[in-house]
Amino acid sequence: MSKFDGLTREELLGMVLDLRQSVDVLTERVCALEAENEELRSRLGGGGKVVPSWVKANKPARIEKERKRRKKSFTRRRETPTEVVEHALEVCPDCGRKLGGGTEHHSRQVIEIPAAAAQVIEHQVIARYCGVCGKIYVPKLDLTGQVVGTHRVGIRLMSLVAYLSSAGRMTKRTIQSFVEAMYGVHLGLGEITKILHTVAGCGNGDRWKLLCAVRGSPYINADETGWREDGKNGYIWTFSTSDTRYFVFRRSRSGQVAKEMIGESYEGVVVTDCYAGYNGLDGYRQVCWAHLTRDGHKLMEDNPNDADVACWVKAVKEVYERAKAFGSENAKARWCARVLFEEEIHGLVEPHLGRDVPQRLLAERLEKHLSELFVFVEQPEVPSDNNGAERALRPAVIARKVCGGTRSEKGSETKMTLMTLFGTWKVRGLDAMDACRKLLAGESVLFPDAA
Repeated sequence: MSKFDGLTREELLGMVLDLRQSVDVLTERVCALEAENEELRSRLGGGGKVVPSWVKANKPARIEKERKRRKKSFTRRRETPTEVVEHALEVCPDCGRKLGGGTEHHSRQVIEIPAAAAQVIEHQVIARYCGVCGKIYVPKLDLTGQVVGTHRVGIRLMSLVAYLSSAGRMTKRTIQSFVEAMYGVHLGLGEITKILHTVAGCGNGDRWKLLCAVRGSPYINADETGWREDGKNGYIWTFSTSDTRYFVFRRSRSGQVAKEMIGESYEGVVVTDCYAGYNGLDGYRQVCWAHLTRDGHKLMEDNPNDADVACWVKAVKEVYERAKAFGSENAKARWCARVLFEEEIHGLVEPHLGRDVPQRLLAERLEKHLSELFVFVEQPEVPSDNNGAERALRPAVIARKVCGGTRSEKGSETKMTLMTLFGTWKVRGLDAMDACRKLLAGESVLFPDAA
């Protein structure tokens, strides 16, 4: 019995119409494939390589790039030997014959420090009598370049103590035990304190000149961090440039300290964070973009499911990145670019001002400092971040965790002077120990013409 038996005439006509419609669709598809085949045959006849549209493309082959050669190998550097010890067999271990000559097979270096004890030099002043004149003559003792004032400690040991205190961030008791273990010399804690005061006293002139150099720089990185003096809270302020570090301790964190250090007539740019203490400065100011971008990341972390927040933060960062990449020799073009970047930021923050949205606080901060966001575009020598001051303060933060602070006003002043000197020597790539020895000997490596 056929499956079509029992169907009505109308049902059969409906099936015929459906089949006819399917045939028409397939006919159009066949015609399109035949046309594509003809095109492929013609192109293949011309020698071209053709891939049909229904063939899935293969993944492109991975191209192995030639490894970039390093300018300098990273093998361990061999030192210049101060002593050479040869190891050779005198006789043959098999037959006992005496051996001579030979070539170097391999070598091995061993780095060691000498077990040197401290030198105690006693200067004896001899009085002599002249029989003709009938007088006793005593030579005048001149120890310039060996010792400072009436100290019993020479300038090399004084430099070591100052270096361990500032660059090594050691406490006085640690310095005491280190010097005694290495050189067999016992220094009292009071004597170490007096040594540090003496080194700072010799560097006060250089410190004042460094402050003048900072005030004469086209830009200044300024920042502050907490410090304790005699158990009471205070602040270390830093005013730094690319090659200079200057530190000062004050009890206050008010903007008056910044005015005092920078000066009323400073015409450069002060790079700071958004702390309100710098709002009263009369000159130009560049707000740190590193702080702003960190605030943006924190905003996205606090609102991980808010797509609007993520898009807004990325848009603000994209404007900053384009500003960083902008470069022009034309001063007018740089000024125009600064204005355009400020207008872009204003357009991004304006819709969020005064609204109950997560972006409101950061948007208000950007709007408040709008004229201080892109000074680095108009003046390319000015950095867009305050990382210089952050790096300058890092040793002070570590020292605060180690020693807890200073005990007196004089101790704080000494600490600031030593941090200024050793920080500047380091950023200029100078040997701090050698620079300190020359300073105690009356020679300045920072201002040699003035010595």
